Amino acid sequence: MSAAPAPAWSRDILLAIACAALIVTVSMGVRQSFGLFLPPLGRDLDLGREAFGFAIAVQNLLFGLVQPFVGALSDRFGARRVVLAGGLLYALGLGLAASAQLPHGLLAALGLFVGLGLAGTTFVVLLGSIGHWVRPEQRSVAFGLVTAGGSLGQFAVVPLAQLMIGQLGWRGAMLGLLVLLLVSLLAILGLKRGAPCFAADEPGAGSLGSALRSASRHPHYWLLNGGFFVCGFHIAFVATHFPAYLVDQGLSAGVGAAALALIGLFNIAGSWMFGVWGGRHSRPGLLGALYAGRALSMALFLLLPLSPASTLMFAAVFGFLWLGTVPLTSGAVASMFGPRYLSTLYGVVFLSHQVGSFIGAWWAGRLFDRTGSYDLVWQVSIALGLAAAAVSFATRDRPVGERAAMAPA
Repeated sequence: MSAAPAPAWSRDILLAIACAALIVTVSMGVRQSFGLFLPPLGRDLDLGREAFGFAIAVQNLLFGLVQPFVGALSDRFGARRVVLAGGLLYALGLGLAASAQLPHGLLAALGLFVGLGLAGTTFVVLLGSIGHWVRPEQRSVAFGLVTAGGSLGQFAVVPLAQLMIGQLGWRGAMLGLLVLLLVSLLAILGLKRGAPCFAADEPGAGSLGSALRSASRHPHYWLLNGGFFVCGFHIAFVATHFPAYLVDQGLSAGVGAAALALIGLFNIAGSWMFGVWGGRHSRPGLLGALYAGRALSMALFLLLPLSPASTLMFAAVFGFLWLGTVPLTSGAVASMFGPRYLSTLYGVVFLSHQVGSFIGAWWAGRLFDRTGSYDLVWQVSIALGLAAAAVSFATRDRPVGERAAMAPA
C-alpha cells in the first residue's frame, strides 16, 4: 500500500507564513542591531556598558514577562490586533531612544517600550497564530520558516543599521529603523483570520486554566524551560556584547557588524533545517545536540587565535545554531499540549528564555565594568551550554494524553 500523500500547503497558509516571517524579520532584525549602538551611544551619553546592558536586560525581561499574557490575548482575539499594538509600542520606543539625553530616558525607551513592543511582534504571537492553522505534520516546518525570518532580519537589518549609524549618526539610525518597522506592520493584512482548524486527535481541549494546570504538572515542560533559559543567556550576551568584545580585542567595528550579519545568514539555514529535522526526529534530542554544539563552538573560538577569519568562522557556526531552538521548543510544546493554547504555553517557556536574556545582557556588562574582561562570561556560557544539553537529552515531548495512558495503574 502506498503512503498517503503529504497534505498540501494552501495559498492562504503560505501567505500567512510569509507575512509572519516578514514581521519577525524586521522586528528581530532591529532588535539584534542594538549591540552596534553601544559604542557611539555610550560615548555620546557617557554611559558605561553596565548601563546600556541593563537597558537591554530590562527590555529582554519585559519581553518575557508579558509573553504569557500577550499570548493569551492572541489566542483569544487573534494575532492581528496584538501585532499592531506591539508594533506601535516598539516604534514609540525607537523614537524616544533617538531623542534620549539621559540614561533614564534610554532605559524607558529601549527597556520599557521596546520590550513591550517586542512581545507583540515576534515568535510567541506569530508562531501561535501559524500553529492554529497548519496540520501537526506541517507544524515544525512552518515554525522553521517563520523563525528563519528572524535570521534574515539579522542578516539584512544589521548591516543596514551599521550603514545608517555611519551616515546619519546613531540617532538618525534609530529613526530609520522606526520607519522600517512601521512599514513592516502592513504585513498584518496577510495574517490568516477565521476559525482555526485543530486536528481531532490532538491534545489541547478544555479551558485555558486546565491547560495551564496540566503544563504546571508536566516535568518535561519544566525541562524545556530550563534549556530555553540557557538559549536566552547565550543570545543576549552575544547580540549585546560581541561587537564591543571584538573592538576591545583590536578588531574593527565592521567585523562585529559582519559577524552579527553572518550569524543571521547562517541561521536562515539553521532555523529551516532544525524545523525540517524536528518534524522527522526527536526534538529534545536535536535540542541537546544544538546546545552541545554551541558550547563546543565557543570553546574553540576562545582557544584559536583571534582574527577576522576566526571571528567569521565562529559566527557562521554559532549562527547555524542561533535560533534553531525556536521551532524545536515551540514544536515540543505543541506536541505536548496541542495548538489551542500554544501562544500562552509557549509564552511561559519564552519567559524563561528572557530571564536568561536579562542575565546575559546585564551581568556581562556589569562584569566587564568591574573587571575589564568578558572571560568569565564566556566560561559560564560554555558550562551552561553543556548543562542545557544534558537537560534536553533527558526531555520527552510526548502528548499529555499519551503520557497519561502510559502511566502505571
